[in-house]
Amino acid sequence: MKTNWWKKATIYQVYPRSFQDTNADGIGDLPGIIQRLDYLAFLGIEAIWLSPVYQSPNEDNGYDISDYQAIDPEYGTMKDMDTLIEEAKKRNIKIIMDLVVNHTSSEHPWFQSALHDSKSEFHDFYVWRKDVDGRPPNTLQSNFGGSAWTLVPELGEYYLHLHAKEQPDLNWENKTMRYEIYRMMNYWIEKGVGGFRLDVIDLIGKEPDQLITKNGPKLHELLQEMNQNTFGEYDLVTVGETWGATPEIAQLYSDESRDELSMVFQFEHINLDKQPGKRKWDLKKLDPKELHHVFSKWQTELTGKGWNSLFWNNHDLPRIISRWGDDQEFRVLSGKMLAIYLYFLQGTPYIYQGEEIGMINYPIKSIDEVDDIESRRMYDERISLGYTEEEIIASINAKGRDNARHPMQWDDSKQAGFTTGIPWLPAGDSSEINVAAALNDPDSLFYTYKKLIQFRKQLPVITEGTFEHIQTEDAAVLAYIRKHEGEQLLVVVNFSNKPAQFLLEATHQIKEILIHTYEKEISQTLLPFEAYAVLLN
Repeated sequence: MKTNWWKKATIYQVYPRSFQDTNADGIGDLPGIIQRLDYLAFLGIEAIWLSPVYQSPNEDNGYDISDYQAIDPEYGTMKDMDTLIEEAKKRNIKIIMDLVVNHTSSEHPWFQSALHDSKSEFHDFYVWRKDVDGRPPNTLQSNFGGSAWTLVPELGEYYLHLHAKEQPDLNWENKTMRYEIYRMMNYWIEKGVGGFRLDVIDLIGKEPDQLITKNGPKLHELLQEMNQNTFGEYDLVTVGETWGATPEIAQLYSDESRDELSMVFQFEHINLDKQPGKRKWDLKKLDPKELHHVFSKWQTELTGKGWNSLFWNNHDLPRIISRWGDDQEFRVLSGKMLAIYLYFLQGTPYIYQGEEIGMINYPIKSIDEVDDIESRRMYDERISLGYTEEEIIASINAKGRDNARHPMQWDDSKQAGFTTGIPWLPAGDSSEINVAAALNDPDSLFYTYKKLIQFRKQLPVITEGTFEHIQTEDAAVLAYIRKHEGEQLLVVVNFSNKPAQFLLEATHQIKEILIHTYEKEISQTLLPFEAYAVLLN
């Protein structure tokens, strides 16, 4: 029976490569995750979104899968995977598999067969177009820069890759291919996973000849077919990564009557600190009012019609405290403010590993320190376009994906307790920011997250209430009210490092303070990054 357990749950993303290493090779592994399950159970999360651990050449850190039903030896064995699912289950934690079905690795046997024989049954599993005078079929660009088409001279054909050339796109027009994917998904469902996070799922309906990549005309038809043939009859959670989603499109994905997905990751708020019409590397300062408007829009338009995902961080995004908080003087306070603002909204919240202890960005000085394929390709491209190295490094320090991928900081020992070897990416400064210190400090950011997770399980107004945007005089003060069956919940935050003003209306009498970032009375003057959530009479 479907329970929609995920509506009250908080989901924790583990990036296995950087979580916990147990064999001193500098790369996190499945036994390391098993070792830390008690910590995650204490935090209160109910599911782990596990970034890919499948067999992969790791051109894009596992998002290039060469065997969907094998575990990469770097992470362990299938027996380790089975143990993780079982041990997590004992702690009432579900494992959500990160699944990439828009593309495979170029080393996948399907593509290797397609590459060497245009008559192979697997050739049509991918998207090919004929060579015309040695030029790509059209102007489609890869998300990692350059043409999305690569020529195979021996075949006289180009194949499509909306990401790296080592990530050829699957042809979702091919029914045999689709049902192979569904068979594979059912393999994982039978193993007992709690659902799937579907990477760049809005690309599977692509129509490349029309230059359509996101939100193709057959996308929802394909998702309904997937639902019917795999997870639809189970009590699982499914979340799609959809960079092109609007609230209207998100309703199509997540309206339960349509039998598609539980929810999607939308990224409108994540794009607010880039210059309009440009790429994420072209920086601009965040306007908190604009952020509040975007969240308010999604809250209002999905209430009763779909379901939101709530997140600040993931493996592709810089650390939120460095990005929109203050990672120096007010690191913990700004982290608490960001958490309180997000956690009383309707939707399912996602914590990215280390977010709960306030981990911050890892600045670099040279491209030689960068591992991320996207950042390195952007560097080469922009150097050729005449950008200065200083400009490019500033963009990477602000938005580069490596920021999120440096090892989890467990304690203040060498390599932050992540490994006894040399980590694949350097460990950050864990002298103050680490799990051991956070657990020992009752006022730490960790315990704020723990408390917020509990509120979501206990207060129906959070999961079921309506949303009202409150207009405030101060541009840095963001406020909203949630209402459900006579209960009113007010959230107010100061999104800045300076004092601000917010006057409670006469009708807003405080019945109970749920959480407050300062040990003082709530007043008209908000201190830097002050935030509170209260129940009203």
